[in-house]
Amino acid sequence: MRKPKITIIGGGTGIPVILNSLRHFDVDLTAIVTVADDGGSSGELRSAMQLTPPGDLRNVLVAMSDMPKFYEKIFQYRFAENDGALSGHPLGNLIIAGISEMQGSTYNAMQILTKFFHTTGKIYPSSENPLTLHAIFKDGHEVVGESHIANYKGMIDHVFVTNSYNDDEPTASRKVVEAIMESDMIVLGPGSLFTSILPNLVIKEIGQALLKTQAEVAYVCNIMTQYGETEHFTDADHVRVLHEHLGQPFIDTVLVNIEKVPQAYMDSNRFDEYLVQVEHDFQGLRKEVPRVVSSNFLRLEKGGAFHHGDLVVEELLRIIQVRK
Repeated sequence: MRKPKITIIGGGTGIPVILNSLRHFDVDLTAIVTVADDGGSSGELRSAMQLTPPGDLRNVLVAMSDMPKFYEKIFQYRFAENDGALSGHPLGNLIIAGISEMQGSTYNAMQILTKFFHTTGKIYPSSENPLTLHAIFKDGHEVVGESHIANYKGMIDHVFVTNSYNDDEPTASRKVVEAIMESDMIVLGPGSLFTSILPNLVIKEIGQALLKTQAEVAYVCNIMTQYGETEHFTDADHVRVLHEHLGQPFIDTVLVNIEKVPQAYMDSNRFDEYLVQVEHDFQGLRKEVPRVVSSNFLRLEKGGAFHHGDLVVEELLRIIQVRK
């Protein structure tokens, strides 16, 4: 029987959790990763070399690889603060940047690295050019740059992307649209709504493909609200924003965690992007999507609340079986 084709779209620290669990199953796996990050090491390298930021791609590569833990520790090693020009850079970012320069693009670099690290599945940057994220707030104010958005006190109305170093309309990387159209399931998230998921979807070709694909489109709703992005958001608000950005409903299933997060795991000092647990609005969700799956998807680790990859993947695979 043909392997089910599953494509995960997002960025940040959210989708690696799902990818790491999914790679252990007999599926044809593809990751489409945001290229709008302009902060930290990724921001410095994209600015210096005008390449697509490597950080999210690095984390996805590690999540989908069977590399030994020691190799992973080497690849993820971050230079110390007193290391001058190398300060704060993960070794993996420098490797991706170097191969990108050698091969002429980050897309080409990732195709080499997926073979080098025996990755289970394919990894594509959402665009082959670095993108700049623009956020328009409810009061009309515009913030340019992903790393600056959370600093403005206001509610985001919508976001869009532009090419960082030319005036051309942003386009999807080669094979990205093909992967979406040929998938049995598309999974959005988990991850920051406005800065990890939507920067991919507002690339016109990707948004149009999501509206046309016959694949099951599933959204893994965030467990916690996020400072500067989704304050006071319910789960239905997250879905509504996604639908508004593409102009019509396109999500078939939403996965919602209903397990209570203990107060002790809302550490605003350690995880300063967290606010409170996302509130549930099941009536609102039913107006937005045909299917809502509510269950315990919670993993408590290192003082924070995250998605439990194995529990999420178990549900995703069950949905695929039902579709068959």
